[in-house]
Amino acid sequence: MNLSLEGRNAVICGASQGIGYAIAEELALMGANCTLLARNEENLKIAVSQLDTTLRQSHSFQAIDFNDTEAVKKLIKNICSEKPVHILINNSGGPKAGPIVEATAEQFLQAFTQHLIVNHILTTAVIPAMKEEHFGRIINIISTSVRIPLRNLGVSNTIRGSVASWSKTMSNELAEFGITVNNILPGFTRTSRLESLVQANSKAQGKAIEVIEREMMEEVPAKRFGEASEIAAVAAFLAAPAAAYVNGTSIPVDGGRTGSI
Repeated sequence: MNLSLEGRNAVICGASQGIGYAIAEELALMGANCTLLARNEENLKIAVSQLDTTLRQSHSFQAIDFNDTEAVKKLIKNICSEKPVHILINNSGGPKAGPIVEATAEQFLQAFTQHLIVNHILTTAVIPAMKEEHFGRIINIISTSVRIPLRNLGVSNTIRGSVASWSKTMSNELAEFGITVNNILPGFTRTSRLESLVQANSKAQGKAIEVIEREMMEEVPAKRFGEASEIAAVAAFLAAPAAAYVNGTSIPVDGGRTGSI
């Protein structure tokens, strides 16, 4: 099975911590040259310094605010002018928790821009080089809410669904060029995002954080939270040459929690 990414260039969003960083770690171990994108420059410096270079990989980072679409356009244009991008990991922190009836129009617009519009800007920029090389992997980190909406995540449920539909459409149009587009749907994964959701549920329900965590784990057949490295392992396979015929999928990595086939 060919899992080598030597000579391939990857751009990983939200890569200063959590799932994004875990994916960067895996891709680097497989030989990819990784460009890490996130807002926090200090965290990015630390993250990029820890990536594997035993296969003479060259890693870099760029600080960027994904709410600034013009800055995102300029940045990805510069990256693509320097080297072809073979692997793109679209990954950005989710919208604030809360019931949908309390969400404002502005919250929907901001989330739509940060997720779908930015994904589209990045993806359309890297497509020409992928077509030229007849190799491309676009992997979107979304949520299991595209299968079953999650409680108290009204804006997120809505936007994640739109990203999944965009992704499927994109996969149909790009498959003949050797480019695959797939989604990973993380379940409850130990990240700062999960911590914020636990805290929000604790406050909303008037329960201790430990109680909320136990209740959440009880919803998972595996009876535990996932680790970022477990999400990254699936992303790494999808990025590899071996996954060339996996396209247009949404793969839950959730310990079995999603209640659909």
